Amino acid sequence: MDAATDTTLIVGLGNPGLQYRYTRHNAGFMVAQALAEKLDINLKRVKFRCQFGEGKPDGIPLIIAKPLTYMNESGSAVSSLLHYFKVPLERLLVIHDDLDLPLGVLRLRPGGGSAGQRGVQSITDKLGTSAFPRLRFGIGRPPGSMDPADYVLEKFRPAEQELLRMTLDQAGLAALCFVREGLEKAMNQYNGEVG
Repeated sequence: MDAATDTTLIVGLGNPGLQYRYTRHNAGFMVAQALAEKLDINLKRVKFRCQFGEGKPDGIPLIIAKPLTYMNESGSAVSSLLHYFKVPLERLLVIHDDLDLPLGVLRLRPGGGSAGQRGVQSITDKLGTSAFPRLRFGIGRPPGSMDPADYVLEKFRPAEQELLRMTLDQAGLAALCFVREGLEKAMNQYNGEVG
């Protein structure tokens, strides 16, 4: 990998709109926003139904994006950005919430199935492959017999805020490691529990 010439695209998945802002399903948006702020990248440009910004941490061209489509239509925005900026598939990192991991657990993977995550499924459908890196952000399973569709649209509870903050920080560092040193190094360093 020639880091000096390869543009990296980091996409945080979520739903647009204030009512979804701090919900579990918007963990990807939250990581993308926190990373953009850390790197002083302004996510003010809009193209292909995507809000994004560009920067060059350590001289590496980086685009951070949040699709303005709803979650289950994320693929069209991601596919368009990927092709427009000529980003190689291995330099795409999709950050999304994951019901199968508890809050405080991160998993970087080179590809795989969607596990019911509709944003990931939409991207897979549009790209024609599931072989793209992703960062799974654990949000835990719904309590009792609560419908997962309702659970993911809930805000994080007050008791979860400290762990959420730590996990967002760690996810940002994992994404930055992916940008600077590649997926293998990021997986070795950041897969697992926060703290």
